[in-house]
Amino acid sequence: MNAPADWSRTRERSNRFALRFIVWVALRGGRAAARALLWPITAYFLLFGGAARRHSRRFLARVLGRPPTLAEQWTHFHRFAATVLDRVYFLRDRCEGFDLQVDGAESLSHTLAGGQGAFLLGAHVGSFEALATVGRQRSGFEVAMVMYPDNAQLINAALEEIAPDFRMRIIALGQRGTTLAIRDWLDQGGLVGLLADRSLPGSGQRGKTLWLPFLGREAPFSDGPFRLAQVLRRPVFFMAGLYNGGAHYRICLEPLADFSVVPAEPAARDEQVWQAVRAYASRLESVCRESPFNWFNFHDFWQEDAAGLPGDGLPGHAGAARPRAGTD
Repeated sequence: MNAPADWSRTRERSNRFALRFIVWVALRGGRAAARALLWPITAYFLLFGGAARRHSRRFLARVLGRPPTLAEQWTHFHRFAATVLDRVYFLRDRCEGFDLQVDGAESLSHTLAGGQGAFLLGAHVGSFEALATVGRQRSGFEVAMVMYPDNAQLINAALEEIAPDFRMRIIALGQRGTTLAIRDWLDQGGLVGLLADRSLPGSGQRGKTLWLPFLGREAPFSDGPFRLAQVLRRPVFFMAGLYNGGAHYRICLEPLADFSVVPAEPAARDEQVWQAVRAYASRLESVCRESPFNWFNFHDFWQEDAAGLPGDGLPGHAGAARPRAGTD
């Protein structure tokens, strides 16, 4: 059985005409009218989603502890489509009518008060745009996203369609000077955001993959982002912008690890990083159980397709953490 293409090679189901039409309806007709489009969009993904529907079913089965109903899968895709629609308003700074609750801003502000930046590690959970909107509204919460060059081009193209005047700060990974660019941004007191629930096969970066219990089955978590924070000796916060339906979002910011003091011994440095990865996986699992329909990583997270496993999504043997060489 041939392994499916990894997430980095998967084309997104979108086109410029559809995007322009949705933006036009959202801005001219208002959010209530635009949300009517979520019904056919959700139906399309349920009928023709293919791999996305399969991965949604697997995830929901694990987080719910049973096979999901069709209504639950509908809710899953509807929540995803709703957060994509709301990007139009967040990126255009049209936030009136939204309820953005922020938990943990005081702790992050206290960290930034020292004049040094911090890492924000999130996942494909909820809405990053909601979190970025809060950052723009609060003095000192300036976020630069770190991503791979191809993804950066796709994001910039989409932003050009949605908000021509908006310019997201993006630092491309895997290029000469990337680490220096991140360090300089942190030295200015900025925040560096990464989504740490995916790794890019074949990227050639140094790092290891820890296989950790996640929703009843081992899943791979790269230690690359944490090693970067350790090299730059910066604190790490967990971030998530959870969508709670309607116009309600809850922004979660929590201290995850502090690499300001790094052990001299290599083994101790490894253990410091791996403890942080375990803390990230544990917090991500808690968020998923709290808000299961906010999981938008519609890819082969447990690497079941790649291994040729049927992967019915039911909880299996978790096992112990297994650090092993990998790419990030």
